[in-house]
Amino acid sequence: MKYLVIKCGGSVLDNLPRSFFEDVVKMHESGEWTPIIVHGGGPLITSLLKSLNVETEFVNGLRVTDHQVLDVVEMVLSGSVNKQVVRNIVEVGGNAIGISGVDGGLLKAIPTEHAKTLGFVGDVIEVNHTIIEGIIKQGYIPVISPVGIGSGGQRYNINGDIAASAVAKALEANLCFISDIPGILVEKNGAKTKLDKVSKVIIEEMIHNQTIYGGMIPKVKAAIDGLVHNIPEVGIINGFEKNSLIDYTNGKTVGTKIVLEEVIA
Repeated sequence: MKYLVIKCGGSVLDNLPRSFFEDVVKMHESGEWTPIIVHGGGPLITSLLKSLNVETEFVNGLRVTDHQVLDVVEMVLSGSVNKQVVRNIVEVGGNAIGISGVDGGLLKAIPTEHAKTLGFVGDVIEVNHTIIEGIIKQGYIPVISPVGIGSGGQRYNINGDIAASAVAKALEANLCFISDIPGILVEKNGAKTKLDKVSKVIIEEMIHNQTIYGGMIPKVKAAIDGLVHNIPEVGIINGFEKNSLIDYTNGKTVGTKIVLEEVIA
């Protein structure tokens, strides 16, 4: 049995088709792959903060998080969004259990090195993977919200991509980012072209020359960090294409595959 950590960003979650969740359940029922979902919820957090007249800003794709923002982050991620994903799986005949990174110390976190700027944004230092494995053994798909917990019970807002990478590292699982685009796109001869495969070196060059920017930066950095720490493979695929997830697990060329070494023809 192989594990696949599936990261669903908040920007795509609201619009993911029923077929995506059907694919997740099919994968689970096949027994060959075990899906673990880690989700974000950025747009809903931003919307709620706006309605509460709380200002919010981003630095390098990460949300600046003070106490007030942190309360909203936890409410949205561990409440509304987490249960929405569980419901979507149940609606197509699957079984899922939603859990926060706070529960059972699932995601143990410390402040990020940029804490002075970002506030209560954390890095995951340990994943209590026995909790995830326990949920799986009971026949459920784990659905994880990326709120971490540190010493003394301090909560941390964890970027969903970073949380997904940490979970994949702990389980030695493959990692797949679900997007609303077919993969990493680059300009070539005036048109956008999808990269089928891209290496760590090329990713770093693309960040430097700003071909990759904004919210894609934490995604690819998390991918590279995972590969360095023995995640077998990282992919970015379009969750709106029917069977894309199944095709990916069957080894077909879907989306963009991110690899550690320079092996691109």
